[in-house]
Amino acid sequence: MNKSLKRWFPLFALPTLIAFLTAFLIPFIMGLYLSFCDFRTVTDATFVGFSNYIKVFSEGKDFVNALWFTVKFSVISVITVNIFAFLLALILTKGIKGTNFFRTVFFMPNLIGGIVLGYIWQLIINGVLYPSGYSITSSANFGYVGLIVLMNWQMIGYMMIIYIAGLQNISTDILEAAKVDGAGPLRTLFNVTLPSVMPAITICLFLTITNSFKLFDQNLALTAGAPGKKTQMLALDIYNTFYGRTGFEGVGQAKAVIFALIVAGIALLQLYLTGKREVEN
Repeated sequence: MNKSLKRWFPLFALPTLIAFLTAFLIPFIMGLYLSFCDFRTVTDATFVGFSNYIKVFSEGKDFVNALWFTVKFSVISVITVNIFAFLLALILTKGIKGTNFFRTVFFMPNLIGGIVLGYIWQLIINGVLYPSGYSITSSANFGYVGLIVLMNWQMIGYMMIIYIAGLQNISTDILEAAKVDGAGPLRTLFNVTLPSVMPAITICLFLTITNSFKLFDQNLALTAGAPGKKTQMLALDIYNTFYGRTGFEGVGQAKAVIFALIVAGIALLQLYLTGKREVEN
């Protein structure tokens, strides 16, 4: 049986390999090359070396500001989303009435598109601020808080479902043994529950980190980077470079490569650190 599976493995793996090559690896390699070129289309690219990368950091501070704003947003949103999602998962695994209803309600915002979510929260936040003479674009702080609230509202339910699956896989024998040993709720949480759901924590951290850094639709709809590009995140800055400045396609591609490397590096570091904790536990 094992020999038969090994014989047919290349055939089963071929569709995934083709999809990976055509949808990711080949476009990434082409994009990496184009980041060193001056071009209007992929057929008229002229190699210019590192000049595009130099322009990214030398011509204005938009990219640096967008990077810093994205980092600040990602740190807070990752922490808040995972804490609230885990707390909700704990509550909804205690056998309270209406558990399935609450799970459905909390998960539903994840089904709404980012553009729609952005406009919904723009209306809500502006409705709160207008009586005081402000709008969400009056201050970068309003936009920052608004993006964090939007991210939490959209992602908490999704992460909650993953945490619930992890909590339900904890053996009742382990929990009962902790009670017999005299462990209180907090000690059980930190010494038994959290180590047992480390695989779920790894997945949730990976998803929230990558989604936070790649946030685009919501940023475009909620603030569009206003005021003065102070709430512009990396994905939106790259978009504006491509489609808002003629002749800067190579610079936009260089930004995209830097962006991809940053997200990949942070995601791999997080997977390594949390994966190491899984092994230790």
